Amino acid sequence: MSDMTETTPGWLTTDDLEQARARMPILYVEAVPVRVDDSGEVTSVGLLLRIGSGGTVSRTLVSGRVLHHERVRDALMRNLEKDLGPVALPRIPAALQPFTVAEYFPTQGITPYHDPRQHAVSLVYVVPVSGDCRPRQDALDLVWFSPQDAVSEAVQSEMPGGHGVLLKQALAHLGCAV
Repeated sequence: MSDMTETTPGWLTTDDLEQARARMPILYVEAVPVRVDDSGEVTSVGLLLRIGSGGTVSRTLVSGRVLHHERVRDALMRNLEKDLGPVALPRIPAALQPFTVAEYFPTQGITPYHDPRQHAVSLVYVVPVSGDCRPRQDALDLVWFSPQDAVSEAVQSEMPGGHGVLLKQALAHLGCAV
């Protein structure tokens, strides 16, 4: 027997989702996938390469909605598997306190985080992965960067909506000297 919550009834139609986004904040989870060495120090950060709705290519973090009647832990696992593949072997933190909470607004400038579709609240986690990551769904690729390269101007310029800020916060949280 699985302890995964059945979430199929929680899916919204496209129209229902647009109506909900227009009326209330939507809860998300985001994950910064990292590889760590034997001492637990971050050696690399995984960033997804995606094509946006306007055809623009960008780098993003693992991200997805928490579904109706779904535990945060299950949502985090589901979205990691959706974006990184079934054998990524993520290690979900034992304590589910996020390292930060990012609040996305449809209006730019309120916070560093922007999503033109909605007001969203995102619980953000750093998740070590040790398996074979193969992006699925709408991700084109997953590229591993050293912490120093991940915060370079070139990579940061490819991260829209505040994901670059979140990445810098994650690395600072982990004590990475960048």
